[in-house]
Parts: sequence; structure tokens; C-alpha cells
Amino acid sequence: MSKLGQGGERRGRFDFSGVGLVTAMTGMKIVRAGAVLLAGTALSGVPALAQTAPARPGAAAASAQAPAAVPSVAPAPVRTIKTLRVEGAQRIEPETVLSYTKLRVGIPYTPETLDQALKDLQASELFADFSIAGVETGDIVLRVRENPIINRVILEGNKRLKNDKITKEIRLAPRQIFTRTAVRQDVARIVELYRRQGRFGAVVEPKMVSLDQNRVDVVFEISEGPKSKVRQINILGNEKFSDDQLRGEMATKQSRWFRLLSSNTSYDQDRLAYDQQKLRQFYLTEGYADFRVTSAVAELTPDKQDFIITYVVEEGPRYKFGDVAVDSQIRDFDNTKLAASLPMKKDDWYNAKLVEDSVESLSQTAGLFGYAFTDVNPEFQRDREALTMSVTFNIAEAKRTYVERIEINGNTQTQDKVVRREIRLAEGDAFNSFQVRRSQDRINSLGYFQDKLEIKQNPGSAPDRLVLETNVEERSTGELQLSAGYSSLERFIIQANITQRNFRGKGQELRAGVNYSAYSKSVELGFTEPYVFDKNIAMGVDIFRRDFNAFNFIGTNRQTTYSQVSTGFQVRAGVPLTEYWSLSGRYGLTYDEVGLADSFFNAAGECDVTIAGRYLCEQLGNRWTSSVGYSLIYDSLNSRLRPTAGHRFSFSQDFAGLGGDVKYIRTRAEGSKFKGLGSGFVLSWLGEGGYIHSLESSRGVGIDPVRITDRFYLGEPQFRGFDIRGIGPRVQRRFFTGSAADGTQTLVTDRNQLVDDALGGKAYYLTRLELELPLGSGAREMGLRPSIYVQAGSLFDLTRPRPTADPPFEQLRDASGNLLFNSDGSPTLIGNIQRDANGNALYSIASTGLTTTCATGTLENGVCTGTTVNTLLRTSPFVETYYGGSWKPRLSIGIGVNWNSPFGPLRIDLAKALITQAGDDPKLITFNVGTQF
Repeated sequence: MSKLGQGGERRGRFDFSGVGLVTAMTGMKIVRAGAVLLAGTALSGVPALAQTAPARPGAAAASAQAPAAVPSVAPAPVRTIKTLRVEGAQRIEPETVLSYTKLRVGIPYTPETLDQALKDLQASELFADFSIAGVETGDIVLRVRENPIINRVILEGNKRLKNDKITKEIRLAPRQIFTRTAVRQDVARIVELYRRQGRFGAVVEPKMVSLDQNRVDVVFEISEGPKSKVRQINILGNEKFSDDQLRGEMATKQSRWFRLLSSNTSYDQDRLAYDQQKLRQFYLTEGYADFRVTSAVAELTPDKQDFIITYVVEEGPRYKFGDVAVDSQIRDFDNTKLAASLPMKKDDWYNAKLVEDSVESLSQTAGLFGYAFTDVNPEFQRDREALTMSVTFNIAEAKRTYVERIEINGNTQTQDKVVRREIRLAEGDAFNSFQVRRSQDRINSLGYFQDKLEIKQNPGSAPDRLVLETNVEERSTGELQLSAGYSSLERFIIQANITQRNFRGKGQELRAGVNYSAYSKSVELGFTEPYVFDKNIAMGVDIFRRDFNAFNFIGTNRQTTYSQVSTGFQVRAGVPLTEYWSLSGRYGLTYDEVGLADSFFNAAGECDVTIAGRYLCEQLGNRWTSSVGYSLIYDSLNSRLRPTAGHRFSFSQDFAGLGGDVKYIRTRAEGSKFKGLGSGFVLSWLGEGGYIHSLESSRGVGIDPVRITDRFYLGEPQFRGFDIRGIGPRVQRRFFTGSAADGTQTLVTDRNQLVDDALGGKAYYLTRLELELPLGSGAREMGLRPSIYVQAGSLFDLTRPRPTADPPFEQLRDASGNLLFNSDGSPTLIGNIQRDANGNALYSIASTGLTTTCATGTLENGVCTGTTVNTLLRTSPFVETYYGGSWKPRLSIGIGVNWNSPFGPLRIDLAKALITQAGDDPKLITFNVGTQF
């Protein structure tokens, strides 16, 4: 590294280290060389090579060594400044330079006066070098070299902290004057930023690159070091509770392999104080009112990698509650009844959390009566001998409060009325804390704003007036969702749905969806207006077309069997009955087309049951469904998007037969409950069930009166752990490979090569218990929300369909009429003879592959001519099995993760089916991904 040359001609990178103030007195000549480099040590805090700058030409050198003994000398003569000028100033005016000193023309000066002038110039931090000449003649010259201008500030070695996070915290910036004090301060700031991330081994070394025109580049070389973990947490003095139990109460956790995703294993000084408070809260809830933490020490290990934290505690004795009373100055309250409603009783173990909850409960009770600014103060009387803690809750006198004004702030897109209509209080109403809390829940349930919205209660223009201030922060209300999956039946599945839940900022919902797979295709459009003409009446309309296809496997060839095309619309309307109850009605008209591919019809144009299946041939046809229905709903959830508390219940019925070709009653019931367990855990329960009853007479033996398009189906996504329509009544058809004639006929058991037609059921039930798990702050910032769950359910109740092979397939016999068997001992089967529309047997001509009714030769002019023997055509033999959809529950357990990934919301589920019934189709992994706008 080269030194900084005069005039800045030489360039290089320098350590910020050097010598400090050098002052020498030779006669009356004083020279000050400094400010080129910092004193004693590098700014980074590590020793560096001392560097000095050469004296400027014309400046007297100060190099005399101090003698061992200083003889007494006569006082220096006092001189007067004759002239005063500045040399070397470029950007700074000479008058400005002089203003930093007390030197003026005509005043007397001494060496002390000149030395103070040098100190004043140094304190200004504007100059890299400065000296005084002309002290013997009185013609004083201040020679200065200004501090350079910063050209660039460069950060090197920072990977964990991006440049923008560091640059906004430091003072140095391009086009500013370089000062070494600012460098020291910026080094300290950068080190502090890394310590906040738990990197206490971070080292920052500042460097300087000299440029022409008195400019410099400042370079901060950063060695980030590893993240400092908490290796061990020691607790001394605890006798009533184990170390593990107390560590469990702390936010800081010991670094272990199973906490790989947790950020709480990093050392954080602020968290250390928080953990002391957590320990105190825990002991206070257990009755130890005298508990205290006498010391908390965090020691860095010798390798500077980890921390060892040691707490010393004093538990003290355990207290019980003494007398518990309420002293209210509000005349509307009965002190005795209020005290009886409190959760703590005399002789219960003391619990500070119950006291806090009681204060909150009493405040809410006062709020219900219109007292918004009620002051509830618990007064404690400690008896150290009896070890009791008596509590008196003092409720100060207050006036009934009324809502003076409601303010809505922060809604840049959403119209003001959309928020106001969810607030259950109006301007001029008496204050009610329950209504305020309910208003918060309703606004949060809209999903238009950021979570945890709070309505603030600010004092109004008078003591009995308040202002409800609602500060909202808009969030993305548009959602584009792309789902992908894989099924043994459908292969790849792709779904795309676009929804705008706050269309035009009016709270309207507009949605469109497209589903495409080898199994189904659909297009749906929907629109909902929650407040028609600003009245509390919701209306909506849905238009759809759904194309569903089933598949058969003939050998390894998969082909479409039946198709179901539904086209229709539905009109909806809903009104609230009470705060929590609402009623909605609907009318729908649907046209269903159930058909089969041409290959499943015989020459007579009839459905061939040996190919398609009798149960499908019986469902063919087109029909209209005209239905009217209603839903009765109870909803007390605190959020419809991500609830953590409350209930929801709905009961629905649909009646088909108001015109159309179909008549039935469909009934469904759903219920859910959410409960926050604290520390981020949320437990939820969901249950649902349904039944459909036909109002039509029987359509034939073995034919269920409820058509296949109207039945319930169960599987993914409702029932994780099973494929789409993977549960319930179904027919599976297995084919044979090999030859019956030589005994090599083998039944195919591969699930991918069998017909698996889900027929649906008339009754179902499903229940799920799910626990959402909290993660560390780092995982929460990533948007990870894992959960574990267990599900049980079933789909059942369907008339058993008639067998397709009627009469059954023949068993092959030899020339003597004896039955033949396969090599595995199973009977050999041969398919039924294929016939034309007139019942004539069909044959295949070997030479051409054409079909004929002639056993030999070909058909010419209505007569069989020729001697070539043709092959009799038979259907491929198969074994058809009906699984009736037992009512017995299926059970699955799993874990799922919601992740707000950079490319959209992602959901992954890993679910294992533990209890299945014959014919079910389990599935282990599913995922879907979307994005918001």
C-alpha cells in the first residue's frame, strides 16, 4: 500500500492508522502534522501499520526529542499578528477557515494561542493537514489541505446483508466530505447491524483509495463470520421447576439439529431481557410472587462461535390468593356480582395472568355499558407470613361515552363505505366494546386489508365523546391460482382460477376459473354484489360449463368411456337475520348430457354393455335440472380467510323438480370451530355430511333412482390422502392377458390397467381435526404455516348395479367337454360372441381384418363365398367387481405446509391413508401453487 502523496498525485489503498498530534516548539516556530491518518489504531478496532504524511514544503519540521530534564526558561515574548492569510484552501473560503480559529489581525499571540488554533482546525474535521508559518515575524500563514471528497462508498464481502440495508444506516455517501470520525461511526453501525442478526464475529475493516482531484473511494471490507448460536442455557437457583421446563418458557432456544429452521437459536441481546420477563411471568402464574432474576450473563465461547447464557434466579415462597374484591365507583355495577364473576377465588394458588385477564374482563364489561375510558387498577395486599396475596380491583368513576366520529384512514383503493358498513356502531351511538371488537372481526374477514387491524379509541372533543379511528393497510385482493397434480386416473391435472374479491374497490367479487385434465374440463364465471343498492342484501350469479370424462383401460390402452357435460347457471341472494345468523336462497338451471364414445356402441347403435359397462349404459341421456334451495348460516369467525377463533355452521337443502326432468331433495350440513391455543397454535375442527333422496319412482332393477350426475363424491381435495373421487361406490373391471387355449390366461391386477369407475353415493360424512404449528420469526417472515391433521369420513349408500356380463362369460372346455384351467389353477374364460344388429355372429377376416357375418369366405351379394375360415369375434373376458362404499370410516393423517413463496401461495400435503376399504384409491402427495395481484 502506498502512502498518500502531496497534491494527491499518488494513488493507493491505505489503512486508516497513524500518529496523532505532533507539536514541536523550536524558538517561536510551531508545526502541526496530523489528521492525515488516525491516532494509534485502525478504525476497525484492530492494530494497523502506523503511517505518517510528509510535511508540506515551507513548513518547519518538528522533530526535536524531549530532553531527560527540562531546564527552566524565560517566558516567550508576546507578539502581535501583523498579517493573516490562508493557503491551500480550494473548496472552503479563507474567511470560513479563519472563522474556526480565534486568530485576528492586530491581536497578540503566544505559542499557546497558536496551538489552540491548530486544535480548533482539527476539531472542524475539514482538513487532512494543517500547519502555521510566519510565527517569528507576525505574518501568520495558515496552510491547510482539505479533506477529500468521497467519490464512492464500496461494500465488499457482505452476503447476509444486502447493500441497501447497510447504506441506509451509514453516514458516508458520495459527494460528502470524508472525515475519520464518520468512518469510525459507520464501522460501529455496520458491526451493530450484524450483531442484530446474531453475527457477533463480524469484522469491518475500512480502507481508502486515493483518486485525483482530492477524491477518495471508501471501501468497507466486511468479514461476516458465522451466526452466533446459543450453545447452552444454564439456570442456577431453581428448585421447584426443572431446567428444561424453564427453557421451554423462553423465546431463546438452545441450538440443536432439530431447530434448523428456527431463528430463536441465535443470540439476541434484546431477547435476553425478554426471556427474563418470560421467566418472571411464568413464576408469577405459578404463585411465586417474590421471584426475581438476580443476574443474566451471556458469555461468548473462546472460538467466538456461540454463546453460553447463565441465569441466576431466586424463586421465593409460593403464595395463595387472599380476599378478592371489586370496588367500583360506577353506580351501575354491583361489586359483589362482579367479584363473583372473576376467575380467581380465595385460597387458589396466586396467578398473575388471572389478574391481568380480570382487568381486561372488567374493562370489557364496562365497555359493554358504554364506559370507554374506564380505569381498572388492581391493588395488592401481600401477607408474607400467611403467604397470601389479596387483590382489590378498583374501578374509577367514569362517564358514559358516545361515538363522536368514525375515521377511516389508509384505504387508497377500497371505498370508504365498504369499511363503514362493517362497523357495528354509528356516529352518535353509545360506545360498546363488544360492537367495536365485532367490527374489527368483520373488517378483517373482508380480506382487503392487512391482518390484526385494530380500531383505536381516541378522546373526542368532550370527556364523554370518543373518536373511533380505523387505520387500514390495503393488501392484494386479486388472486391468480395455478394448481397442478398427478393422478393414476387423470395423469396431470392443471387448474387456473382468477378472483378479484374487491372489484373496483366496491367489495364486489368477480371470479373466473378453468380446469383442464384428461379427466375433466370446466369453465366457470361468477359475480357477487354484497350490498345491492347499498342495502344489506347480497346477490350473485354463476355461469358454468363442466365437461367430465371417465376412462377405461383395455390392456394398456386407455380410452374414454362416458362423458358428462353440464351447462347452466345459478342465481343467489342472501340477507342477514341477526349479527351472526344469515339466510341465503338460490335458483339453478342445469342441462346435463351424459354420453359415450362411438366405440362403445354396437352396429345397432345401442350401448354395448360388455364394453362400457351396464351401470354406465343405464345412465345415458340428456336432462334438465331445475332446482331451488336455501342455506341457514351461523358465522362468528374472527376472520373468514384465516380464522383463529369462532364457529361456523350451515344447513342447506336443494329441491329439484320445479320443472325439468329430475326430482330430488339434497340436504347438507357443515360445521367448524377454531380456537387459538396460544404461542401461535391454532386448533380447528371441521365436520360435514349430506344425503340426497330421490322423489322419482324406480327406474329399473339394479338402477338407483338418483342419477350419477347428482350424487356426492369424496376424495381430493376434501379428503387428503385419497385421489380425486377415490372413495365410495365404484365398479372395477380387470382384464386378462395371455391365451385361454394354452392355459396362460392371467388376470391383470395393475391399478393403472383396470377400469375404475366411481359411481358416487347418496350419503357421506367427513370430519377433520387440524393443528396449525407456529414457527420462528424467520420462518414466519417466509410465510411458512405448517399444520398436522387427521381426517375420517366415508361415502356410501347406492343401489347395487346389475353385473355387466349377463349371462356370465363361458369357461373354456376341451374336445371331451372337460373344463380347462390356467396354470395358476384359475378357470379359463372366453368372452361373449359379438353380434350385429340382427343378432348374427360376427367374424374377422384374417387377410383383411374386416368384419363379416360369414364363418367362411366373404359376403358377396348376400351369399357367403369362399373357403377361408374366419375368426369368431368375442369380447375380451374380464372380471367385474362392485365395491359398495361401506359406511365404515376411512382414516388418514398428514402434514401440510402453506408457503407464501416468491411465485405465489404454495400448498403441499403429505397424507397417509391408515384405514381404507376395498376399492379405495389412496394418494400420498398433492400440491398447488398460485399468485396474488
